[in-house]
This record gives sequence, C-alpha cells and structure tokens, in this order.
Amino acid sequence: MAVLAYHVIFGAYGFWLPNDPRGSWSVFVASWELSRFGKATKTEARRSVAKAAHDGRLREEAKRALKYPAVRFSGRQALAVAHGFARARTEGGYRVHACSILPEHVHMVIGWHDRAVGRMVGHFKARATQALAEEGLWRADGRPVWAKRGWKVFLNGPEEVHRAIAYVEANPEREGKRRQRWSFVEAYDG
Repeated sequence: MAVLAYHVIFGAYGFWLPNDPRGSWSVFVASWELSRFGKATKTEARRSVAKAAHDGRLREEAKRALKYPAVRFSGRQALAVAHGFARARTEGGYRVHACSILPEHVHMVIGWHDRAVGRMVGHFKARATQALAEEGLWRADGRPVWAKRGWKVFLNGPEEVHRAIAYVEANPEREGKRRQRWSFVEAYDG
C-alpha cells in the first residue's frame, strides 16, 4: 500500500527527554546533566505512551537540568508558529489536513509529498522559528525552539488518514483547550 499521508508529532525543546520514564525514541542521552536521570528509554511502541504511569516529579526534575529552560508556547507564540507553518505550506506546496499547536508540541497530518517527511517537518520548524523572531516573540540567542527529532506515522489507507485527522483535531481538548482551526489546513478528499 502506498503512503497517503503522515501523522507527525514534534516537540518544543524540552518536551520529551531521551530518558523519559514512559519511553522515548532515543538510544543515547548526550547530555551529562540529563544522564544522571537514567539511560535512554528506547521504545518500539506504535501507540502513544504519553498516558503511561510514571514519576512525573522525576521527569520535571530532569527538565530543570536542561541546558536551557524547556519551551512552552504562549497563545501569541502559537499564533506566530501558525504563521510560519502557513508560509512553509505555501513554499513547499504541502497539503496539511490537520494541525494542533499545543504549548509544548505540535500534531500535524500532512499529505504525501515527494519531499521526505523529515525535510517537510524541518521546513515547518524553520519557518515557525523565523515567524517567532520576526514577530518579536523569540530571541535568536542560540536557545533552541524545537526538539531535534519527532515522531512520524505513515498512513497507508483513507481510514487511517481520517482516524489521524480526528485524533489531531481533538488533541487540544485533551489538554483542556478548544479545537483549533487554521487557514492553512485543507480538507482531506481521499
């Protein structure tokens, strides 16, 4: 079956650490300060582990050991991120079928494109960072806005795409926020 779309999740800096007790996609903890909180917690889980039981206090303590404070977007910053995403979508000719910009991470469903999904995500991140700086909401002082990697799920059938879109659209409600409507999102016609 061909890939029709991608469900991507990418975090702001500090959102999900390589040794998160719920599991991560990392095989190595590169930071000495973080390594004292444990080894990388590589998981092969195909479903979200966000709700897994864990010691939240220890996870928050590890976040405080980061080189820079963890990023948490304000409402104004989330709007600037959306402006950057809209620019990237136009420049790349991407089809974005769903997007939720949360304080610490982003969920998107992006239609298949001949550009690799990791490159598309990089494009979205770069334009969002530019928009934050242009709107005076981020200082370009070397502090990272985004985590280096993210999570991607290849969606091979229309039912998978519809399920991912529904999940992304409902995601803000899981954090007690309203659903989001962005002008750069287009309906999936598959």
